[in-house]
Amino acid sequence: MMVLYSGTTCPFSQRCRLVLFEKGMDFEVRDVDLFNKPEDISTMNPYGQVPILVERDLILYESNIINEYIDERFPHPQLMPADPLMRARARLMLFNFEKELFIHVHTLENDKGRSGEKVQEKARNEIRDRLTTLAPLFLKNKYMLGDEFSMLDVAIAPLLWRLDHYGIELSKTAAPLMKYAERIFSRPAYIEALTPSEKVMRR
Repeated sequence: MMVLYSGTTCPFSQRCRLVLFEKGMDFEVRDVDLFNKPEDISTMNPYGQVPILVERDLILYESNIINEYIDERFPHPQLMPADPLMRARARLMLFNFEKELFIHVHTLENDKGRSGEKVQEKARNEIRDRLTTLAPLFLKNKYMLGDEFSMLDVAIAPLLWRLDHYGIELSKTAAPLMKYAERIFSRPAYIEALTPSEKVMRR
């Protein structure tokens, strides 16, 4: 059985929980206290971070790598495009999310108290502006890649869920993005994958 070491408030762990629930498979989630991590976390992941997936002799870390492995190992429902061209484009978009959005999520998650309010505010503004530019996509698209829920939706969902928690306010022009977010949040697997600590993050 797969075991996922997951932080109860970690947005990257939430991605992996969501994929596991979408697949409807047998797995175990082990909650990790992010402020008092057990020693074996650093043994499994030299960077000392969650999520970590363990299956027999295999140990994986980094949420996108874990999720692609799960998707290839259990292909129904498929979350990465089947077509190699579209799959490459999806991977590029995932990479862009990390560079343009989640680098700022790291600032908001990890630098509390260590960086000044100016750094935090800059991170919030960068996220707000980048998300606003995505909004028009959802005037015609149900999900990131069209009608089908995909790994791109999995990747961005934890950020959209945490906007209130991070103190990020989007303008009215981002309304299509927020309707898209509600579509994800209403998925049964999304609701199942939420931890009690995550449920209270959103008003």
